[in-house]
Amino acid sequence: VQLQASGGGSVQAGGSLRLSCTASGRTFSGYVMGWFRQAPGKEREFVAAITWSGGSTHHADSVKGRFTISRDSAKNTLYLQMSSLEPEDTAVYYCAAGFNQGPINWGQIRFPREYGYWGQGTQVTVSS
Repeated sequence: VQLQASGGGSVQAGGSLRLSCTASGRTFSGYVMGWFRQAPGKEREFVAAITWSGGSTHHADSVKGRFTISRDSAKNTLYLQMSSLEPEDTAVYYCAAGFNQGPINWGQIRFPREYGYWGQGTQVTVSS
């Protein structure tokens, strides 16, 4: 499995970016796909997740209403649309995939340990 993240960059506060993550190597039915971020000196933080098959989503409170996770099954691509960006959103953003059997536990899939595959990360820098 390979996950390739792209779309990061530098923007001013209030701006927008769309991150993409191209997935390959298997079918992702039954998987949960997530976005995490890590700022310097901080732990990796959950941003959003989506079930690949049904498209159910969950967003962290810190980004709710500003960020939207989505996926295009035909293109095997995961997206994170980010709007109203704030300097506090500055971080390296990672996409991840984890196999999920049974009902989704949104509380559990917030933890990085639930994901077995990770992309390389893309830098997002928001200036004030």
